[in-house]
Amino acid sequence: MANEDKHDLGFGARVAQQSQQRLVNPDGSFNVKRTGLSYLRSLSPYHHLLSMSWTKFQALVGAGYLLTNLVFAFGYFLCGPDALQGIVARNHLERFLECFFFSVQTLATIGYGRINPANLGANVLVSVEALIGMFGMAMATGLLFARFSRPSADLLFSSRAIIAPFQGRTSLQFRIVNSRSNQLSGVEATVVATIGSPGKKGRKFHELKLDRSSVMFLPLHWVIVHPIDESSPLFELDRAGFDDLDIEVLVMIRAVDETFFSTVHARTSYKASEIEWNVKFSDMFLPNADGVVRIDVQRLDRFEPV
Repeated sequence: MANEDKHDLGFGARVAQQSQQRLVNPDGSFNVKRTGLSYLRSLSPYHHLLSMSWTKFQALVGAGYLLTNLVFAFGYFLCGPDALQGIVARNHLERFLECFFFSVQTLATIGYGRINPANLGANVLVSVEALIGMFGMAMATGLLFARFSRPSADLLFSSRAIIAPFQGRTSLQFRIVNSRSNQLSGVEATVVATIGSPGKKGRKFHELKLDRSSVMFLPLHWVIVHPIDESSPLFELDRAGFDDLDIEVLVMIRAVDETFFSTVHARTSYKASEIEWNVKFSDMFLPNADGVVRIDVQRLDRFEPV
């Protein structure tokens, strides 16, 4: 195995030869697809429910709750006007609304007592809805607990990497910051450059040597630096060279979340078009007024000319 193939981070030679897109998106997802699985297995609903955003999760739970109650309300409505005792509706719309709110009370096992089932069809529906309500509540509670208890890294990467001076030479730099109040320890960075060949398919993988590949703690921010010296695969490349070689810089961060004592990961990548030249990162530190060190996270992406 060629030395550069040992640093492909698991993509393999076939991906390196055939992929014409970036390998890792800025959000950390991969530009690969798997087919051949059944729809349900490929959907992976449990993993999807755990990994989707909170906004989508809440919207999905709310939509499921509303749809379930509408279905059962329609069932109670079809059971006839005498299916539920205690209804005082004067028209079909009011009766459907009363059926809907009776379904809400049944699904949530509230049971105010004013309305109750009066025939076999309504009692069967109540039995089914009560069972679905218990299962639904248990599933929602389990998913909420799993989402809250699932350890994950919420690292912010600078939107641009930069080519900046470093110890009398040039360097490739980007920086990260922990957006949460939790503490990360044993933070390690692995950076790999994928380099193509003009007019040819395929890429080569080169792990970039870092000035500092790990930090014990990450209380503020960390500027990750790859010195571009004679041993670097980026040596003597200019902006046009980065574009011609379709360079992509893959970043993998691993750390220990001290809240859960679990290992968490974060990743991103930078394409040649996302690398700024002859600039340096702006200072993120704020004036020290009371002896406490502070940084402004909003300055993470700011840089200035050298």
